[in-house]
Amino acid sequence: MTKDKNTEEPEIIEEATEQTEEVQAEVVDERDAKIEELTNDLQRTRADFENYRRQVELQRGQYGELMAEATVKKFLPLLDDIDRAVAAQPEVMAPLAKNIEKTLKSLNLEKLSPEAGEEFNPDLHNAVMVEGDGDTETIAKVLQAGYKYDGAVIRTAMVKVAKN
Repeated sequence: MTKDKNTEEPEIIEEATEQTEEVQAEVVDERDAKIEELTNDLQRTRADFENYRRQVELQRGQYGELMAEATVKKFLPLLDDIDRAVAAQPEVMAPLAKNIEKTLKSLNLEKLSPEAGEEFNPDLHNAVMVEGDGDTETIAKVLQAGYKYDGAVIRTAMVKVAKN
């Protein structure tokens, strides 16, 4: 009987070892699957955060541009008053006019002041008066200057149109 116990022990030990190895393999597989899942989650979170960061930067830039344009629009009536003052007293106001032009250029603000006889363009001009019955529309008189800010029209020039 002693021999039987001794022969059974290695079999039991071998069986227990196999079971332990199987359990360890399952644990390792589960751990590896969990690591892979968490790694994928981390990569998605990083990508989401990077997209969010880019979106916030884009929105900040757009907001800044909108605020700058809104500020410029608030100054347009003041620029109109300065234009009227320069027209009334050109010799006195000439230095101010030059300084204003220089400042407008540095702000990317371009004055749209068409000349009489120039062709009417509805994208740049707002016709508030029309004379004549012809087919050709030309500018007869500029009533108020228009402005472009960063290349985009923010106010059309108010004009009187002559149809020839």
